[in-house]
Amino acid sequence: MEFTIAEMWMKSGAIAKTVVVILGIMAVWVVGVAIERLVVYLRATRQSRAYALMIQDMLQRGKFKEAADTALHYKGSHVAKIIRSGLQEYIKGTMLDNAAQQAAGAGQACYDVIGAVNRALEKSGAREMASMRRGLASLATVGSTAPFVGLFGTVFGIINSFQGMAKEGAGGIGAVSAGIAEALITTAVGIGVAIVAVLLYNYFTGKVDQLQVDSNESALEILDVLVKTPGGPKA
Repeated sequence: MEFTIAEMWMKSGAIAKTVVVILGIMAVWVVGVAIERLVVYLRATRQSRAYALMIQDMLQRGKFKEAADTALHYKGSHVAKIIRSGLQEYIKGTMLDNAAQQAAGAGQACYDVIGAVNRALEKSGAREMASMRRGLASLATVGSTAPFVGLFGTVFGIINSFQGMAKEGAGGIGAVSAGIAEALITTAVGIGVAIVAVLLYNYFTGKVDQLQVDSNESALEILDVLVKTPGGPKA
């Protein structure tokens, strides 16, 4: 028997082949998730930086509606979505507060605009971070289960090796080599898939943490700008 991949595949049992196919599907899924997440994170970083530069002058001039509308052109930016939600809440809250003041008397604060903005920023930030983490749980799942899937194939490979020994009526290496090779294949593939999945999971988790820091800083900066803005948004 030649110990080539093709030869070992032909000699493998149905269980071992099924295990290898499952591990192959896991590997393809890991690669697909990794590529999709990498594109999302790179786009989010690039567009967030561009949006932040774009709205600096708008915020200084109190053009909050214009800054919120500009966010629509940066759909891949989590920061743009968070800032847009905060600015929209500020514009709406300022209108409600002005109307309430007219009804209750000038100078009486009737609506906590900044508190409402803060809540809007928190809700939007949590939603965007959940979106950024999408798919990472599957990487963790593959990383933790792939070795056991490979081990499952290993167990049946060893069983097949002993069955071969019994059929041959001897304990020579030729009787058990096919089953041992089969067992080693599934184990190696399972460990390999798990290593890649865990490495990617840790890498992308670090990326998400950095994106969350960026979003938190942006939310605090927007709150600071709004608190220091007298008279509400400019037309």
